[in-house]
Amino acid sequence: MKRFWRKSSFISIVIFIVFALVASNGITQRTLSTDIRQLQDCLTARSSGSYRDLNKVCPNTSQPIISPTPLTPQIPDVNLPESQRFLNAIADKLPTTPQPGTFEYILLKAYGAAFVNQQPEIKLPPKVILANEQETKAFQTTLTMGKVNGTNDCYLQKSAADAFNKAKSAVRIPLKSGYGGSDCTRTFATNLRFWRKYANNNTLERVRQGKETAILGVVAPPGASQHLWGLAIDLRVSSQAQRQALNKNGWFQTVENDVPHWTYVGLTEENLRLFGFKNKIVRGTTYWVTPLT
Repeated sequence: MKRFWRKSSFISIVIFIVFALVASNGITQRTLSTDIRQLQDCLTARSSGSYRDLNKVCPNTSQPIISPTPLTPQIPDVNLPESQRFLNAIADKLPTTPQPGTFEYILLKAYGAAFVNQQPEIKLPPKVILANEQETKAFQTTLTMGKVNGTNDCYLQKSAADAFNKAKSAVRIPLKSGYGGSDCTRTFATNLRFWRKYANNNTLERVRQGKETAILGVVAPPGASQHLWGLAIDLRVSSQAQRQALNKNGWFQTVENDVPHWTYVGLTEENLRLFGFKNKIVRGTTYWVTPLT
């Protein structure tokens, strides 16, 4: 009930503003009614977590309302070791920092690059691995999503989608599958299905014990994929122009050996080293990996 009154109050305020605009700018009554209905539908979609419906009912969902102000990152103390710089940068994102030797630490090393993202609109989970479908859905319903232009069903967190769309406007960058869906934000069930395609419970136990890490460059364990966070996309990148456009807009390859996988870090290439990232070239592909050992 409180949530209903909060939303109703917000709508009332916006309606008042719209009426004021009518008086000063001569907006027609028909346009006013249409805008109010659109606003109500948009709020309903956002409150229900139905981010796939946002583009249908919210105008310009996939485009920023205003040009974002370039963010000046809070650079860590460069006198600290690289690993400490990285850990300091993510300390406010993770209430409990995983300890070396634990399963969570292994996953943080492989997939934790996104936690340095300082864009204020970006949301990250409070832990490295989401336990199940319910926990994943609960997190995903808090996200503001945007659609990748020219795709059927590819959604990312809006800041990530905006950055990718900007890169895509400069040069053609196709999705790995060519159409969307699982190339972008995934459900827990999809993450689990991919894991079972390439691995099994025995593999998972070996990862937990730190005896198997190569699989992490092929597929993420259930609940650990960056795709669950709306901050990863699988692409077919074959030219330097594509890489430059992606890097310029905060997208980097951060999971070693996972060639199609790109992560929205939201930093410039110049700042990656300052945050402790290591530049690693594997079979001709440049990865920016976390400095954890």
